[in-house]
Amino acid sequence: MKVDLFDFELPEASIALRPAQPRDAARMLVVRPGSTLEDRVVRDLPDLLQPGDRLVVNDTRVIPARLDGVRVRGEAVAHIQATLHLREGPDLWRAFVRPAKRLAVGERVRFGESGESMACMLASLDAEVAEKGEGGEVLLRFAFTGPALDEAIARVGHIPLPPYIAAKRGEDERDLSDYQTLFAEHEGAVAAPTAGLHFTPELTDRLVARGVGLTRLTLHVGAGTFLPVKADDTADHKMHAEWGMISHEAADALNATRAAGGRIISVGTTSLRLLESAATDDGRFAPWQGQTSIFITPGYRFRAVDALMTNFHLPRSTLFMLVSAFSGLETMRDAYAHAIATGYRFYSYGDASLLFPAAPESRP
Repeated sequence: MKVDLFDFELPEASIALRPAQPRDAARMLVVRPGSTLEDRVVRDLPDLLQPGDRLVVNDTRVIPARLDGVRVRGEAVAHIQATLHLREGPDLWRAFVRPAKRLAVGERVRFGESGESMACMLASLDAEVAEKGEGGEVLLRFAFTGPALDEAIARVGHIPLPPYIAAKRGEDERDLSDYQTLFAEHEGAVAAPTAGLHFTPELTDRLVARGVGLTRLTLHVGAGTFLPVKADDTADHKMHAEWGMISHEAADALNATRAAGGRIISVGTTSLRLLESAATDDGRFAPWQGQTSIFITPGYRFRAVDALMTNFHLPRSTLFMLVSAFSGLETMRDAYAHAIATGYRFYSYGDASLLFPAAPESRP
């Protein structure tokens, strides 16, 4: 499909720079294809679900994956910014770097402090460029390995705010908590699973009281989620891989929900992508672990999910393509036009939508 089909005009004023307070006070647009759009708020979610339904959340935790450093080549010093996006080994990370043209294979970059004193050495992190790929991607081999590398990244790194927020303001102390979900547990993401940012303890208590189940899975969101689609046709776009896991307990709970006639509601596109990667053709689940680079566009047959809670996404993005596949392209174009006209807030810190599929899923 032509990528132009997924384009739309978004005013700068629609981009949220801070989350709603409290989190579940964010607005939520309910989209049922063929029905009137409903303007609700996130705290209405229990009233929109039924006992026996099951929410699936992503419990990944964002790491300080943005690293600032320098490359020294003789007398020439170049400032380098790297955003880690996929761990390849105990001392290896794939990263997007800027400016990539200033790096060559074999060169070293010092992240953090760049002086030569002992204090600066302790506050720095060295890496060698092991490989160079396309689109500014490199493979970095760090001087530390395993937990020592994790500690060093935590020491010198910064919260990787999305570029559409970072371009408007700097990172601050609030982001350390604002950019983690209530469910954040397993470290490894370089971007938040943003639909989960809307949940509060009070909301989850009300969902439990309603009889709605809650299941956790893990998908470590990569920086590739923010990359624009540069191809003219979706068939020519390459998705970056992300690591995920569904436990025995989670798979059993999902299968039990399906067997009892309950609905599976994905909280976020990250949870949906992992569920769809793991589901069998008849919509069942087994424990699963590995990398997924699934790319969902209109025409995809969904097997795993009955509804999707998600934020509002970038024009021409893989995520807008995904929601268009789920609820229909024209339905989502109309929904986004309504959201823009009525002041919904977009992107990571923005408002939510609750989407239902364009056609009933066939279930065994």
